[in-house]
Amino acid sequence: MKENTHVSPPTTEKLTGGESYLSKWGGEDFHYRALFEQAGDCVFIISLELKYITVNQQAANLLGYTQDELIGMSVNDIIKMDEFSNESSLVTDGVNLLERILRRKDGSTVPVEISTTLIYNDAGIPAYVQSIARDITERKKNEKSIQLHNRILGAINTAAAQLLQSSNIETSILEVLSSLGNATGVSFCLLFEISTSAARSSAIITYFWNKPGAVFAPILAAMESCLDEIQQSGDGIFFEKAKAGENTAGGSSYSFAIVPINSADHSWGYLGLLDSEKELNWLIAQRDAIQTSANLIGAALQRHRFEDRIRESEARNRAIIDALPDLIIRIDTSGKILDYSARSDHPLFIHRETVTGKKLSAIWPKNTVRKIIHNDRKRKFTSPHLLEEFRLPFSDKVYESRLNPISPREALIVIREITLQAELKQMKSDFINRASHELRTPLTSVMLMVELIQGGGSAQELEEYWQILNSELNRQKILIDRLLITGRLESGMMHLETVPIDLLPILEESIVAVKPIANKKKISIELIAPEVIPLILGDKSGLQQVFINLINNATKFSPDGSLVMVVVTQIGTEMQIAVIDHGMGIPAQDLPHLFERFYRARNVTIAEIPGSGVGLYIVKSILEGSGGKIQLSESSNRGTTFLVTLACDPLQETGK
Repeated sequence: MKENTHVSPPTTEKLTGGESYLSKWGGEDFHYRALFEQAGDCVFIISLELKYITVNQQAANLLGYTQDELIGMSVNDIIKMDEFSNESSLVTDGVNLLERILRRKDGSTVPVEISTTLIYNDAGIPAYVQSIARDITERKKNEKSIQLHNRILGAINTAAAQLLQSSNIETSILEVLSSLGNATGVSFCLLFEISTSAARSSAIITYFWNKPGAVFAPILAAMESCLDEIQQSGDGIFFEKAKAGENTAGGSSYSFAIVPINSADHSWGYLGLLDSEKELNWLIAQRDAIQTSANLIGAALQRHRFEDRIRESEARNRAIIDALPDLIIRIDTSGKILDYSARSDHPLFIHRETVTGKKLSAIWPKNTVRKIIHNDRKRKFTSPHLLEEFRLPFSDKVYESRLNPISPREALIVIREITLQAELKQMKSDFINRASHELRTPLTSVMLMVELIQGGGSAQELEEYWQILNSELNRQKILIDRLLITGRLESGMMHLETVPIDLLPILEESIVAVKPIANKKKISIELIAPEVIPLILGDKSGLQQVFINLINNATKFSPDGSLVMVVVTQIGTEMQIAVIDHGMGIPAQDLPHLFERFYRARNVTIAEIPGSGVGLYIVKSILEGSGGKIQLSESSNRGTTFLVTLACDPLQETGK
């Protein structure tokens, strides 16, 4: 279908005195000329022979030519041939919108989005082509950054699954380094420690991955020249262009990202991402993702160390059981007890004389006994048998049974309590399942937003996609941080220091932290407290976690335009802090489970309000660890009040 645009074709004769090619257009063409020169985009007028008739100043600036230099040049001199194989698309009817690569005068290239329109004269004959180009360099850069960040987040999810599930930490960390290296596009990814025993600090590499063909020696020398700076930096260093030392080849430039790997009770060295081939731009989001990877590796190493201790403890316990077993039952194939030996303090202790000669099924449930006594159809004991976990109705413990044949007719059954191991196993399983589910949800949204952004759209739509993308990335980071805090709390590795502190600054800082979220919902947060209050006993960082969580929850579950109040009251030797909202309240059937790990109230789930279910669990654990307590003071469909109680410092009267 032809374009309904009819103009007199522009002249192609050379004018003098600096006069432009469109200046001879008459009548309304002067108005077009003003629009042509003042347009924010680059405008090209092209002949049907695919040569430039004229361009506006924006187009000349983009390509690095003068306007006169471009006149008469072939389109093929500007548009890269490998990107523009179908020249006829310029002279077809309708508007064509394509992405192309333009070649500047200095040989560099620039990506653009081009729309072309075939213009007809008054006689309905094609006259020339109008092409409008827009520089999309920044958009391409952002798309590349999003793709890289998405790959890093994918590597982090893979790392979480591998490290938390694998029992072979050596192999898993190498796989994680490979995934992280490939995701970030670096040449080397390694874990190392810094040795200061010699006159000069040196790097001791514990785990190492490299891209095939990459040469490590020069970049190692460059990294070692920065070891002092690495040690002095508590948050890591990110060099986009780190100069090599004098002893390295030719003073080459390298890109570094080196962050410390710490856990609650140990430093595991550093995570390093190094590249010797290109300069890397370490964006803030990428730095956060790399630090999150280091945190996950630290958590996995800490878990591995903790499990090693458990395995060592189990080995010692097993040796003791072999020598002085907790409970040994000698039994025949019919299930008759021939001998029964247990310490008097054992949960399953029964006097030998009481049970000898009886069948085990007479004192324990028959179904359980059938699982413990494992023999063949000929009623012979032929092989060892393990019953990993079982319970008895009269005991709240978990037990493990090991049957070892003595002869075809007799066997020894060793019963061992494994309550702690069973709880740890369940805790690990719950943590992995919940973490995998919660990490996958925001990542899916991130990938969808990336696809929508790549597909383009209006400025308003793209702004909305960017906001959702940023929100989901922040949600994933907060979730990972909360899961790590939960893991440290449950493993006993999170230490709280109870000291005299001023409560009011902690509350004020907590309110400031939640303000941006409250402002979006037009919710006011009001602090009501005496001007002077006593110092309280607690851990500053822990209490900030507590009040940020409570105030954030109050804001999240309150309707738009409502009020959240934080009220401080002194009652004797204690300070009480009430966090009051006017939200949906908590159903009565959910109250007994409110502070349990990963528990969420039914009305919150139905309303699809996002959350991980670990916030109140963390709040309760921190307060109990620092001598405080929390209780639900009141809850209805008109709001909820949480009451935090903290002890005043008995040695100081007031603090302000």
